[in-house]
Amino acid sequence: MAVATVAMAGSGGHAGASAARGPVKTHVHSLSLTGASASLKTLRAQATAPFSMVGVTWNGAHAKLRGVVEVRTRSAVSDHWTSWLKMQQPDDIPDAAELNRPGVRGGMSPMWSGPSNGIQVRVTGAGKATALPAGLRVDLVDPGKPATGTTQYSGMGLAGYAMDATATDTATPTDGVAPTDTATATAGSDTSETPTATDSASPTDTPTATDSTSVAPSTGTSASTSPSASPTSWPSQLPSLSEAYPSCTTATSSPSASASPTAPDPMPTATTSTVAPPTVVTRADWGADECARDTGYPLYGSAVKVMFVHHTDTPNDYSCADSPAIVRSLYAAHLSQGWRDLGYNFLVDKCGTIFEGRFGGMALPVVGAQTYGFNTNSMGVAAIGTYTDLSGGDSQETTYTGAAPSTALLSSIARVAAWKFGMTGVDPATATASLPEGSSDSSGFTLGKDYTFNVISGHRDGFATDCPGNQLYNALGTIRSYASGPVGTVSVTGLAGGAVKSGTSYYTKGAATVSWTTSTPSAVISGFDVLVDGKAVAHTSGSARSTSISVASGSHTVQVRATHVRGSTTLSGSVTLVGDTTAPTFPTAPGVQVRTGTVNSTSVPVTVTWKAADNAALAKVMATSPSSATFGPTVTSWSTSAKPGASDLFALKAYDVTGNTGGASVYRTPNITQETSTTRTGTWTRKSSTSYLGGYSYSSSSANASISWTFTGRSVAWIVSRASTSGQAYVYLDGTKVATVDLKSSTTLYRQALWTKTWSGSAKHTLKIVVVGTSGRPTVTTDGIATIS
Repeated sequence: MAVATVAMAGSGGHAGASAARGPVKTHVHSLSLTGASASLKTLRAQATAPFSMVGVTWNGAHAKLRGVVEVRTRSAVSDHWTSWLKMQQPDDIPDAAELNRPGVRGGMSPMWSGPSNGIQVRVTGAGKATALPAGLRVDLVDPGKPATGTTQYSGMGLAGYAMDATATDTATPTDGVAPTDTATATAGSDTSETPTATDSASPTDTPTATDSTSVAPSTGTSASTSPSASPTSWPSQLPSLSEAYPSCTTATSSPSASASPTAPDPMPTATTSTVAPPTVVTRADWGADECARDTGYPLYGSAVKVMFVHHTDTPNDYSCADSPAIVRSLYAAHLSQGWRDLGYNFLVDKCGTIFEGRFGGMALPVVGAQTYGFNTNSMGVAAIGTYTDLSGGDSQETTYTGAAPSTALLSSIARVAAWKFGMTGVDPATATASLPEGSSDSSGFTLGKDYTFNVISGHRDGFATDCPGNQLYNALGTIRSYASGPVGTVSVTGLAGGAVKSGTSYYTKGAATVSWTTSTPSAVISGFDVLVDGKAVAHTSGSARSTSISVASGSHTVQVRATHVRGSTTLSGSVTLVGDTTAPTFPTAPGVQVRTGTVNSTSVPVTVTWKAADNAALAKVMATSPSSATFGPTVTSWSTSAKPGASDLFALKAYDVTGNTGGASVYRTPNITQETSTTRTGTWTRKSSTSYLGGYSYSSSSANASISWTFTGRSVAWIVSRASTSGQAYVYLDGTKVATVDLKSSTTLYRQALWTKTWSGSAKHTLKIVVVGTSGRPTVTTDGIATIS
């Protein structure tokens, strides 16, 4: 597989990033807990400066707190106090190299409170004789908010990556809410608080740590910041020296603040992946203060072999707009314990937004502080929220009500996994990897022993913890499936945008919009291709579910092919799309003939006939003259009327399903000829009535009496009056007897076109009517003939 290496400088560098992005000022206000008893320490309820996260820490990284820690907070929005909330024991812990440094503190898992301004704490030992750790304090984290006029983040890509040369990155958060900051601004006026080094940073300062002008985007390094001579080449994804050792304007509490800029030793190896990177909110974009962490480079492993999935054990009712503030709060909480940096390598919120975690280069195997004993050659991805059972199960293992992980969350975790394991070429769904236990005091694990994990595992697989909660742990199979591929069933749901359906096929003059669906989330789909007759004619991002195409005349098959970020493809079933620009035709021209019915001086009943055809699919036929009507594609006749004595236009217009049209028309003249223009034999009586055409008719009861009309035309109808006493008549046409007609009717009817005859063309004909002389009802009353010429 062809691999193209793409690099952007530093962990925060990305094309189009603004150098104006800067750290967001955060505060950690620390208040000591007191109490006369060694097994009970408290902090009375009191007002505080604004905060949004609570941590409780103590002296000694290895000291254990055996007991219960409970807190109450007061909402800065409603001014209401919460009930007592139990904090959870820590389970995201650095390995020994970071944990055993001077000044590292033990601590409970941080608790997100949202904007608050009051706190009360009580810590109770497991028994009266159980002493609590020394130095207990509560750390109140105010995540701050970006300075006015700055851009919080622009959702840019990774610091450096490698991908298949044809791959494209299309992963985007599936929630429409873009993370912004709504946290309360810091006060910083309480003299009883112990501020961290970040308190002195101005929120409007522009940090030099992320100065994009000092880095060449095409190589990920700069001659002015990278060593001119090093044992190995400088990896393209490795942050520059100026980024690792930011020039800070104030003193820092970082343990290595005075360290001179030094390249990592050993130097991590640049990575390449067959999978394009996902879109990530970088540290610069979520507002990390790089002067607050340990300066320098983190530890690096050789390769990421296992991804441990965590949850942050924080509430699920957060707005995704608050996600950057939650990430900053976790960063500050971890730093307040003396960790070198944020413990997780990545964090993902419920809307699917991915955040960069620990500094060091997202494409490199940065050693985090997330799965105690197995941090080397693994990465920790934390789902923001709590994902325990709603009830029963592990629902009692957390302070907050659990939630089902969203598809957006699962797919974004899978997206990170697909990219990372594209560097080692393993299948995220089935691969396993071994890691040695690096801790001597991790319950259930033995120092130095190799343990085999699924490459996508839960935190609980490598540490004695409930993390990441039953609901998220049970969804790891879904994450593995999403990360591995292929895309699930793809179905074409329809064609529109110029295409219409008739039967099982679609028809268009050329343009069409193809729509499709799949249950696989967009985050792990690199793109879709629409195929016409097996050839790709349109490409879309993985988030698209429709696109426009055009086709030539003729019948075509249309399919949609989905490409997973790992390269596998899924092909939909086909639908038929017919390109049609040919107008319908009338193989049989319109015909007009007299039909049976009631005749009057202004209206002759006629039938219009036709046959329309189309090379693809006929939709309808419309009559436009002498009146309007619409007919289905299979209709071939129309009963209407026409005015006698004048030439009438009979016009039709055929439409096919794509809107092509074709027309046909004829002129025809209906006529009424009465008995004054006849030849009569036998006895006929003239009758007068307004019910008769022209006010009169002729009647005869004499057998063999006859009446004849000679006319030129293509259709003729004999017009009679009918009653219960009416008799029968013989019909002769051009000297030949063609019918016997019975005029009897239970009701009296006038001006009835009773018998008709039509020819293909116009000619001279003679119609003769002969009275039969029917017994008991011999009378025949004639009212003329109607013809079409």
